[in-house]
Amino acid sequence: MSEVVNTIIRSLLIIISLFFITKLLGKKQLSKLSFFEYIVGITVGDIAGSISMDSEINMKDGATSILIWTSIPLFISYFSLKSKRFRDFVEGTPTIFIQDGNLIEDHLRKEKYSLDELLEQLRTQSIFRVEDVEFAMLEANGELSVLLKKLKQTVLVEDILDAPLVEKEVYSIIMDGKLNRHALNNCNLSDEWVNSALLKRGLTIEEIFLAQVDRNGNITFDFYDIMNEEQDRSK
Repeated sequence: MSEVVNTIIRSLLIIISLFFITKLLGKKQLSKLSFFEYIVGITVGDIAGSISMDSEINMKDGATSILIWTSIPLFISYFSLKSKRFRDFVEGTPTIFIQDGNLIEDHLRKEKYSLDELLEQLRTQSIFRVEDVEFAMLEANGELSVLLKKLKQTVLVEDILDAPLVEKEVYSIIMDGKLNRHALNNCNLSDEWVNSALLKRGLTIEEIFLAQVDRNGNITFDFYDIMNEEQDRSK
């Protein structure tokens, strides 16, 4: 078999393999990558390219290497769904850059984010004054999420009816059926407050997939799918 034909066959096999691997990893891999997923993607691509072009590399050894690198994100995704602490360690946590219109310089330095970069990111969202920003956060995937002050936001129907002029950030106090104590500390709430709020509604923490609260104490819930289905049937 000529070298050209061998390269074509190896390349086609690698392309097909990468297609099924991408389908296996899920749609998340096609959008926003974590640090580790980014590293895995680069490495798997490099291995695949080497296997395609270098006929001296054994296909079995190359396929084994790709399978190993591919299986690691699957295991990490599984354990990330089970543990918030593990998820924060692997994927990172958001960092607040602006709060109440004030820059937090220590957080910028921690993330090695220059002021020019921050202002550029704000301008891409049509924001030219830092003082117009109520809350800006660098997400774990590297994107900047921005909440404008209420007076600078687009007018909504609820604003015209009767809505407060001050809008603060929202905290996820329950995630995956467990209390998020870091968020509780940030919004100055206690375990007793959460338990009381749940007791009034006849709920338990284990039933809740996500609970969020704002500075005014307004709390919203999202339940596990099984409970949502039961509620739908009861209506």
